[in-house]
Amino acid sequence: MQIKTILNRVQKFKSFVYGAVQLVEGTMVPTLEIEIQPRSNSRPICSGCGHKRPGYDRSPERLFEFIPMWGHKVFFRYAPRRVDCPSCGIRVERMPWVSGKHRLTEVYAWYLSGWAKRLSWKEVADAFRTTWDHVFCSVERAVSWGRTHQDLSGIEAVGIDEIQWQRGHQYLTLVYQIDANCKRLLWIGKKRKVKTLLGFFRWFGQERTKELRYICSDMWKPYLKVIKKKAWQAIHILDRFHIMTHLSKAIDEVRAQEVKELKEKGYEPILTKSRWLLLKRPENLTEHQETKLAELLQYNLKSIRSYLLKEEFQLFWQYISPYWAGEFLDKWCTKTMRSKIEPMKKVARMLRRHHPLLLNWFRAKKQFSSGIVEGFNTKAKLTTRKAYGFRTYKAAEIALYHALGALPVPITTHEFF
Repeated sequence: MQIKTILNRVQKFKSFVYGAVQLVEGTMVPTLEIEIQPRSNSRPICSGCGHKRPGYDRSPERLFEFIPMWGHKVFFRYAPRRVDCPSCGIRVERMPWVSGKHRLTEVYAWYLSGWAKRLSWKEVADAFRTTWDHVFCSVERAVSWGRTHQDLSGIEAVGIDEIQWQRGHQYLTLVYQIDANCKRLLWIGKKRKVKTLLGFFRWFGQERTKELRYICSDMWKPYLKVIKKKAWQAIHILDRFHIMTHLSKAIDEVRAQEVKELKEKGYEPILTKSRWLLLKRPENLTEHQETKLAELLQYNLKSIRSYLLKEEFQLFWQYISPYWAGEFLDKWCTKTMRSKIEPMKKVARMLRRHHPLLLNWFRAKKQFSSGIVEGFNTKAKLTTRKAYGFRTYKAAEIALYHALGALPVPITTHEFF
């Protein structure tokens, strides 16, 4: 079977035919050049207005890179026609295998972007003997097309969180769709300020914002402020993971301070190497850790009392009724405020301030939790870690949309994977 026959089956272009196939000698990588010619009865299409126009002349021959075959690099060789368009002037014709002034064919760009989801961009460049810039441009084109053609209808639940992007407290604000039928990255913003999240709602639009029913976020004040202003009709669910993180940090602070006090007073260092005993859930402890924790529970220490308060707070998530959950929360906060343990009292004051939002988790029937958002954040951190060489926000943004955006791809006549 000839190469032209294969190409006509997998990549046929209307009004164009494949010509001579030439093996180029003297190149570092084996290379095939395939000539393309317009049909004799065809008229060129203006790249500006998209209408058929009379020809003017022909530009010099150009090479357009196609998907490699059997370890050979493949190029289409074609001399573009120029058209005399009454509305656009003298223009180069539109060529169906390439977009704009790119030298990578459309199908090859989509091929590289597809592999870039499975491997790092450098690995893709090495595997297909191309450059990192070609892979980046291919991914950028795929993201641009996907973002333009993605369906944003019917979105009812979103999750908002931030991840650290670079050193020096550089953050990215990420907004995910967390509906049961669709989970994906919707939007990325630089930093985590009020202005950042306002940018999402401007992009999302007023009509779609009114359709939102649930929003999950942590207790970061700029997020709370913007959500209250822009999506007041949605049930705002506070992130369960971050609430428990605040409790764990408080316990760790109490333990560290108490270890220091015991050492200064000359007491036995019974809290040494007990950090994870107090931070882990009881069901996750090893047999040795369970034994040591049972010994620690015999002492009347602030660290132990803080641990018991945290374990008692876990009962809050087991309630079904918002009313009774609120009653439990009030009693727990009162008990904690009387404990005279300042880090735990600080958490109790914070929970009191956000009392109505905490109960929204029950009003939403426990359908949405931080687990979905944290799972996406883990993938986002992995993506940015794989892209550790990036120095620009644009490159990180493109990588995240490509990996997590579930962006659509155009329907082609042949799959090359």
